[in-house]
Amino acid sequence: MNMIDRQSRLSFLALALLSVAGAGLGWAAQGQTTGQGTDPAGSRPSAASSGGSAAPLSAVAQLGKAIFFDQSLSGSGTMSCATCHDPAHHYAPANGLIVQLGGPGLDRPGIRPVPSLTYKIATPAFSVGAENPAEEAAEASPMAEASGTALSQQATPVAGPMAGQPVVKADAPADNAVPQGGMFWDGRADSLEDQALGPLLSPFEMANPDAKSLYDKIKNRYGEKLAALFGNQVLDDQSMALSEVGFALARYQVEERSFHPYSSKYDAYLRGQVKLSAAEQRGLALFDDAKKGNCASCHLDKMTDDGQMPAFTDYEFEALGVPRNPAIPANADPRYFDLGICGPQRDDDFAHQPQNCGLFKTPTLRNAAERGVYFHNGVYHTLEEATRFYVARDTDPASIYPKNPDGSIAKFNDLPEAYRGNIDVIDAPMDRKPGQPPALNEAEIADVVAFLKTLSDGWSGDQAAKTTAQQQ
Repeated sequence: MNMIDRQSRLSFLALALLSVAGAGLGWAAQGQTTGQGTDPAGSRPSAASSGGSAAPLSAVAQLGKAIFFDQSLSGSGTMSCATCHDPAHHYAPANGLIVQLGGPGLDRPGIRPVPSLTYKIATPAFSVGAENPAEEAAEASPMAEASGTALSQQATPVAGPMAGQPVVKADAPADNAVPQGGMFWDGRADSLEDQALGPLLSPFEMANPDAKSLYDKIKNRYGEKLAALFGNQVLDDQSMALSEVGFALARYQVEERSFHPYSSKYDAYLRGQVKLSAAEQRGLALFDDAKKGNCASCHLDKMTDDGQMPAFTDYEFEALGVPRNPAIPANADPRYFDLGICGPQRDDDFAHQPQNCGLFKTPTLRNAAERGVYFHNGVYHTLEEATRFYVARDTDPASIYPKNPDGSIAKFNDLPEAYRGNIDVIDAPMDRKPGQPPALNEAEIADVVAFLKTLSDGWSGDQAAKTTAQQQ
């Protein structure tokens, strides 16, 4: 096989993806894993609950699966992708640590909570403003093509643009330059492929010292499989070999249905399979109410007219002004600030624009009830605390922030004063003043939390039928 240039590589990948066409997306066959975390094949929901039948993984995705669970590819030799993205915990950490520990000795803390890998398939590339996907087609990453084919095979369509393509909001004015899309909290990676490679080289994650070291491990362990899939010449090109590794990891996330099962009670509710309880229904109403929770303005929760399931995010970035978390080791330095798009992990033109400082990507709320920490700095540990922050931040800041030495309230203490103008003080429920009643009282917070718990995957078709029968 001749050396694969970028265009022919994309054509090859497109042909490879056609191998799963007609069968839909499904879970991998039963098999052994080589790293931490639970193989999803052993505890996957039924096909009836997820809207399609299971199908075997393609050869590329099977390679990605092997790499995903392989601890030997880390600097410590004891950490895999699944260590922090455990399939048994919706591809999020299995513990409640605010930041995970990695590095060569598994003793180096990260700086942000590890996001879940679920529902990343529709994440657009990072962009600012409402752009036309057609104008960006020539710049689309390989994952745009990969995810596009996968999305077309979904038995239940999913909302959002294809990974690697910019998002367009129909109601966004042309002059509304809003950062949106990208992987990680700061949007610094444009595709699943790019995201998958990042932790392998991060000094506080899998901690390979450099790309050459990772390449040598990959060539030693997976060289034969890479050559069989992409041609012998791929092993002679470090950059291409690592790119194919990223692609294989991305294909695993695309094809493995447990990364995006759409099997929550709310999904069953949208399909007409179950009714919400009274508290859940009240919570949904508050979630949607523009003068109360106003959550749906960022966490989109309605099916589209063509039957696409909601992503529970608009992929946009916000500065919310959550309080500083002293439990993050990096925050022990009073001069250190996590500025989101402006760094410390991002360093490009967007990172040097003051209007982006303090902005973090709006996460999906799917499986939010299963998380141990909330917001980009993990300052809260329960959904009740996280919801209460939104309604008390401005009406009762003393309940949210610590005091300065002079007794004043250190409001917005996790963002330098120069950037506090970026914090949202316009949209409800964060548009109120001290002394005003909060947008939600404690009973209403409990109802919103009850609704959020319906977003956890694992609500089976049998459960839905049983519950519907009980309610009738």
